[in-house]
Amino acid sequence: MDKNKINMAYSKFVENRLPKTKFFPSLLWAFLVGGLICCIGQGISDALVAIFPSLSKDNVQAYTLIILIFLASFLTGLGVYDRIGAFAGAGSIVPITGFSNSIASPAVEFKNEGLIFGLCVKMFSVAGPVIVTGIVSSMLVGLIYYIVGLL
Repeated sequence: MDKNKINMAYSKFVENRLPKTKFFPSLLWAFLVGGLICCIGQGISDALVAIFPSLSKDNVQAYTLIILIFLASFLTGLGVYDRIGAFAGAGSIVPITGFSNSIASPAVEFKNEGLIFGLCVKMFSVAGPVIVTGIVSSMLVGLIYYIVGLL
């Protein structure tokens, strides 16, 4: 039998076995959970302004991000964030909490492999390329701003 025919037959077999996704409910739950996470972030920000009125806007934003990162990492460690992700799909990948989960999840999963090869190496398997891309692109933008400033 031709290898291409075997691949096509296998692809058709897998396609028939996959569970059918309910498109609209998935979108709705992703929207609602993502919005809820954003509302929680806004609530944290508003609470910080109410409790500490002398904080600058930049400090409030920084503390809000720190609290959201902590909460997402904590919930990942407890296994709650994975259940939220299974339920909400892409709605749980709101930028800062999703990134926190992507770093904490492999660290929790591979902690038995030790401090270096478990936590340190696996922790950045997903997040490493994102961090490197962010650093390189920010350096390029800074260089462009510097050159434009010289002109």
